[in-house]
Amino acid sequence: MQMEFKLPEIDREETRSAVESSLENYQMYLLMEPEELQPKITQSFSLVPPTPNNQFHSSTEDIAVKKMDQERKRKKYIRWIQKAVNRLSYQERSIIINRYLKSDDVYDYEVYNELGYSERKYYRLKARSFYKLAFILKIEVYLVTCEECGEKHSQNKDCWNCGVNKDGEVE
Repeated sequence: MQMEFKLPEIDREETRSAVESSLENYQMYLLMEPEELQPKITQSFSLVPPTPNNQFHSSTEDIAVKKMDQERKRKKYIRWIQKAVNRLSYQERSIIINRYLKSDDVYDYEVYNELGYSERKYYRLKARSFYKLAFILKIEVYLVTCEECGEKHSQNKDCWNCGVNKDGEVE
C-alpha cells in the first residue's frame, strides 16, 4: 500500500508577488530610521492640571520604548529574510542577493551577465528560488476551487467567474 502525497496547487503570480514584496520590505527596513519617533525636547503646556498617579512615564520614555520595539521588529524581520535566503542553494542565493538584496538597483540582464548564466538558466533558477523562499517564509498563496462554479482562483481573491468572495459569500 503506497500513500500518495499531493501538494496543493500554488498561484505562481501571487506567490511571486508576495516574495518580491517581502524582499522589497527587507530593503526598506535596511534603510529605515523613523524620524517621527524622536523625543520632544521643547516644553509643552497644558490647561488641564496634572493628576497624581503612579505612572512614571514621560513622552520621551514612551517614544524610546516605541522606538526600541520597532527596532526589534525590524531586526527580527531582517534576520528572518537573511536566514531564508541562506537556506537556498549557492546559485539561487547568488541570484536573490545580487538582484534584490544589494543596495544597487540592477536589472535581471545585468545579474545574469555578471553571474555568467544564460538567460534561460537565470530565469529558471530565479523562479525556483522564489518558490523555495515562499515555502521557507510561509508566504505561499494557494489556488482553491470555488464551490459554486468549480473554477480555481487564488485563496486571497474572489472568484472571477461567479462572484463568490474569498470568505465563501456571494456578492
